Order: sequence, then C-alpha cells, then structure tokens
Amino acid sequence: MQLLKLPTVRESQLYEKLNGKVKCSICERRCVIAEGGRGFCKTKTNIEGRLYTLVYGDISALESRPIEIKPFFHFYPGSTALTFSTWSCNFHCPWCQNWHLSRSEPKPEEANFISPERMIGTALKNKDEGLCVSFQEPTLLFEYSLDVFKIAREKRLYSCWVSNGYLTLEALRMLASAGMDAIKIDMKGDENVYKKYCGGLDVNVVWRNAREAKKLGMHVEIVNLVITDVNDDEACLNEIIQRHIKELGADTPLHFTRYYPAYKFSNPSTRIETLEKAYEVAKKAGVLYPYIGNMPGHRYENTYCPNCGELLIKKLGFSVLDYKIKDKKCPSCGEEIPIVGRHVRK
Repeated sequence: MQLLKLPTVRESQLYEKLNGKVKCSICERRCVIAEGGRGFCKTKTNIEGRLYTLVYGDISALESRPIEIKPFFHFYPGSTALTFSTWSCNFHCPWCQNWHLSRSEPKPEEANFISPERMIGTALKNKDEGLCVSFQEPTLLFEYSLDVFKIAREKRLYSCWVSNGYLTLEALRMLASAGMDAIKIDMKGDENVYKKYCGGLDVNVVWRNAREAKKLGMHVEIVNLVITDVNDDEACLNEIIQRHIKELGADTPLHFTRYYPAYKFSNPSTRIETLEKAYEVAKKAGVLYPYIGNMPGHRYENTYCPNCGELLIKKLGFSVLDYKIKDKKCPSCGEEIPIVGRHVRK
C-alpha cells in the first residue's frame, strides 16, 4: 500500500490481533478496527490485520514554551519545554480551546514529518530544558513519544505530557519505561460530566491513571477547567477535591483554571469568585498546593509555604518573578517543598 511508504505511518507497538480485526490498546476506548477502517481518533488504522499509526512525527505545532503554561508549577519551574502536537483527539469536548488541531483529521500524504532525532536537536538548539507533548491529546503520539523520550533521557532533557489521562495502563507503563518524567492531567469533572459531555467515558480511568503515574515515579499535577454551568457547582468541585486528596495525596498540586468560551460552547467565562471559592475549599480540605489559572496577577497563582505562609514562588502569568525555595525547603521555616528540578530562569 502507498500509505506504508509514508514516514508518518508506522506499525503500533500496542494492539491485539482479532481474526483480521485489530484492537488498539493505547487508549481506554480500545477501539476494534476492521480492515481499512480507523479508530475513534482517526489516527489509527488497520492495514492487512496490523494496527498502524498515521501520525508518527506528523507535527501540527511546535514552539518553545514556559513550563508554567502547561501548567506545571512544581516541575522545573522557570524552564522552557519544546512543545509539540499532532492532529485529532480521543475526546469530543464541546469547549475545546485547541479545536483547530483536535478536530482536524490527519492527512499522511501532506504530513509535516519531524524525526525524533531532529526534534531533540531542535530542543538542544533552542536551549530548552525538556520536551512536552501538548496542544492536543498526546496519547495519539504514543509511538513517537516512546522514541523521542528515550533519546531525550540520553541527552538529559525532561519529558512530559499534557493529557486528558484516558490512556491504558499498558501505555502509561511503557511511557514511564521510555523516560516520561511528568504528566499533567485535565480532570473534566465528576461522573456526570464525563458521561454527558465527553462521550460516556469513565472518570475512574482518569483517576486510576493519575494514581498509577505517581506510583511509577512521575511528577503529577491535576487541572480542573472550571466551566460555567457544567462543573462549577459546589458538589462537583467538592468531589474533585476529595478524590484528589484520596487518590494523589495532599501535596499534589491542584489547579482550578478559568474557562473562556470556545469552539461550540458559549457559556459565560468562569466567575472569579467561583475559582477563589474552589481554591479556598481545597485549602480548607487539606490540599497543600491549590492554584488558580488563566488569571494573570492573581495572588492564588503564586506558591506559598503550607506551613508558615511564606511566598515562595511569585508568578505573573507564565513568568517566574521571584523564587525563594532553597534546597527544596522554605527559607523561613524549613518546610519540605515538593519541587522537581531546579529553578532555571526568571
């Protein structure tokens, strides 16, 4: 087939053969795909009883960006990551902020192919401290991530994902083995939100993967995009907070991010009071490092010592203005602060 001659079409490393059909084992949708068909995400296809990705190294966006924009607030603060993406998604969120990428199907014949070696070379040339798969769902770049992260580890660059967290445990463990250091997971809401807006998906899969990522030694941060009249009610926010503490522990950062109308969703932007309330409820419940996002200049985007209240990392949007942590400790009271990596630049 002509497709097999294209550089972005590669056999997948994680699937089952089923009498001519194939079952993808990368995403928890576990699509069963007939000969010539594609999975839900449109990036996996069955060619002669084998599963192939159509987007290996098909890069839709590429940019060096502050790690805080992901957001990661406790992972190499002040650093930049070469950030890249491909096409499509395994979710159909009607409020998607990057819908021009997530709602576009891949076209292998027109692909912008960047080899893993060239990607790493670009990061080193740009003097980035790491790599991040973001902009759209990185699960679709699973095979490419494995190869890129292995080289990144050799070059002492960190590797991370910004994900909806709906991958399989097998895929997550393979990524950890390849060298993935961190994952930021978007928590959409409670069970009702996943069923009503995300296509009947199981919220427990996302929490399971966040928990397993921590067990595998990855740095984990959770972000809840708080959407007006979707997941901004007290019951939903409380459930996320309690589940966060139960599954990941009080020291795992929890971000409440402001939503703005996008794609097919026109509900009003999140009220500032709602975000502040979520932060304060999380803090009272025992979350040591809650944050507010998409609110540049707000006091709750800063990092404070949970013991004495000292301002440890002062931020403005995605810039680090001041960094006081010494040897991963609060300089005022000596409290251990869970920070991965060193502060690189302001």
